Amino acid sequence: MSSTVPTQPARAYKPSRLKAGRRTWFDWFVFAMLIVLSVLMILPSVHMLSTAFKTRAESLRFPPTILPEKFVTENFKKLFELDFLNWYQNSLLIGIMTVIGTVLSSALVAYGFSRYRAKGKDALFAFLLATMMLPYPAVMIPQFILFKELGWIDTFLPLIVPAFLGSAYFIFLLRQFYTSLSNELFEAAKVDGCSELRQWWSIALPLSGPALATVAIFSFIWSWNDLLGQVLYLNSTEKFTLPIGMAGMVSSTTRPPSWNVVMAASLLALVPILVLFSVAQRYFVQSIVLTGVK
Repeated sequence: MSSTVPTQPARAYKPSRLKAGRRTWFDWFVFAMLIVLSVLMILPSVHMLSTAFKTRAESLRFPPTILPEKFVTENFKKLFELDFLNWYQNSLLIGIMTVIGTVLSSALVAYGFSRYRAKGKDALFAFLLATMMLPYPAVMIPQFILFKELGWIDTFLPLIVPAFLGSAYFIFLLRQFYTSLSNELFEAAKVDGCSELRQWWSIALPLSGPALATVAIFSFIWSWNDLLGQVLYLNSTEKFTLPIGMAGMVSSTTRPPSWNVVMAASLLALVPILVLFSVAQRYFVQSIVLTGVK
């Protein structure tokens, strides 16, 4: 005699109380806080853009106006009377050479730390990372004495040559990326007869687009905004860079400073950074951790 197991009736599907698209009070609170913080972060940029097209009298008005009552472009014309173009060219030269030197040297050293097996490699890498703990004022005077003995004072060499010797922070960043690459790629390259340098140039560098874009952006921004190092080594007026020139505009004998001209200079100073970020954005937004095999 066969026995049948009674089946239970299927339960009716009950949709969740929280419907799709429905927001709680906490979500709206977070959105409101994000909007407030976004406005606070955007306000300085809006003020800079607005002041760049104001007259001197309106730029000194308090409370400041959001939009200029009269748009003027004479502020940008006054910049070229202050040798602004020369400052711009010097900063671009230093920034481009710094990016090239930092990317190539840091990538090569990081590749050696990630691919080679040698006794004492970890201790050497730890010593390299320890150099990041030294503040710049601790090494500023020894570096100045060294560059003075080399005859590099009042030249761009103290600002460019150190970039070709690598950066501890970027070496660490690139080393962590190179360790994530697949060993099969390099083993196959060795079978094909590629040298170590060729493997770095033809395999490691093309695969490290996101990491190299990050290094390029940060190194250019640091060089572009560097005031202390450039003031320390540059003395001639024709060697002045954009940070030195803009600092001179603020500390000039004119009181109060012409903030409309200063903001116009700040607006033009943003152009190279925006261009660099727009070019490298496709790589910058990608994940840093890649397997190396697609």
